[in-house]
Amino acid sequence: MSKTFKKVAGFCSDCGAILPPLRDIGDVTCYTCSKVFIPDILIDRNSAVHYTIHFNSQSTRLGQQIDREGEEEGPVVERKCPKCGNEKMSYATLQLRSADEGQTVFYTCTKCKFKESENS
Repeated sequence: MSKTFKKVAGFCSDCGAILPPLRDIGDVTCYTCSKVFIPDILIDRNSAVHYTIHFNSQSTRLGQQIDREGEEEGPVVERKCPKCGNEKMSYATLQLRSADEGQTVFYTCTKCKFKESENS
């Protein structure tokens, strides 16, 4: 059989099928054409993937609240805060109830950080 597919890690170079997961021990056999690959051939060392995970900024340090004045916790809407009367609140949404019901909207005052929720 002639090689019609280029070598791509995770795919058979003879038939193009997706190869089974690479195991710690032993060779990998293509389910479609039964070609056997040694693990070193399957790993493409030139196309290594590098990524960085950025978590939310730390909101507490040693149990103390960090002052984050002026930082909103999401998109800002014109909504009056029931506690301080500020006209702007940020919001976030989550689907807490079943899929056929509305989502829950969490509002946070941009001034006093008062939080309230609304089921829509």
